[in-house]
Amino acid sequence: MSFPHSLQCEGCGYRAIFGPEPVAAAIPRDEDGRIWLLRRALHEGAGRWTFPGGFVELGESVEDAARRETREEMEIDIELGGLVGVYSRAQERTVLVVFAAHALGISRETEEASEVRAFEPGELPWDELAFWSTEQALRDVLA
Repeated sequence: MSFPHSLQCEGCGYRAIFGPEPVAAAIPRDEDGRIWLLRRALHEGAGRWTFPGGFVELGESVEDAARRETREEMEIDIELGGLVGVYSRAQERTVLVVFAAHALGISRETEEASEVRAFEPGELPWDELAFWSTEQALRDVLA
């Protein structure tokens, strides 16, 4: 799949240049080491498991976006840990930045998460994950 690098208006000469869109995410763990995942209720991957994440907004750091998305999708605050990894593919428009995180409370369902659950590392639903990057980041955080 090929994406345009820019568009230009022939009339006025205005040019818009396109680049990958940054997505920030966090893998929240509780004090027992369990990993909190959500079952997506909306959009791509609906009905499948992933960790909270979403697009970085203008005026927001990647770290702030990871905290905001976790709050929006799981109604929980987190304390960010280290960087788990950065994930991208040439055929996709996003670059995913994933952080380890400590959950500060108990998560619950939201409009974006039809179910939330804390998984022991050996119980992760590998066959039901939403994205290739979900699987890779979980494997990396467990390594």
